[in-house]
Amino acid sequence: MANIARGAYVLRDAVDPSVVIIATGSEVEIAVAAFEILSEKGIAARVVSMPCSEVFEAQDSGYREAVLPASLRARIAVEAAHPDYWRKWVGLDGAVVGLPTFGASGPGADVFEYFGFTAGAVAAAAEELI
Repeated sequence: MANIARGAYVLRDAVDPSVVIIATGSEVEIAVAAFEILSEKGIAARVVSMPCSEVFEAQDSGYREAVLPASLRARIAVEAAHPDYWRKWVGLDGAVVGLPTFGASGPGADVFEYFGFTAGAVAAAAEELI
């Protein structure tokens, strides 16, 4: 896990992925579960954990390209707090699965399910992109 110090790293990968799922913090669990759903459907995906985008941006272009290849434009960010921030990482062809609102209360899993912030929703968004 030495690459965690580089701001982002490939956490899960498949041969010739057709979509990248980017997440940080507790959202990584949802991204990995979506990866598993996609894998079961025969869809090759990559999960990128990005704990610090500023540090990742400071890396050399070769490393950034290895983690987020420019040719792989089907990208989804998973973000509970600030979904709009991730647009710069997913580009115009990508999507953000997030919570654009706040103020709901209840058990976390129930609130996420209510707002469609689930691994199934991320996997469905990935399928729509590809």
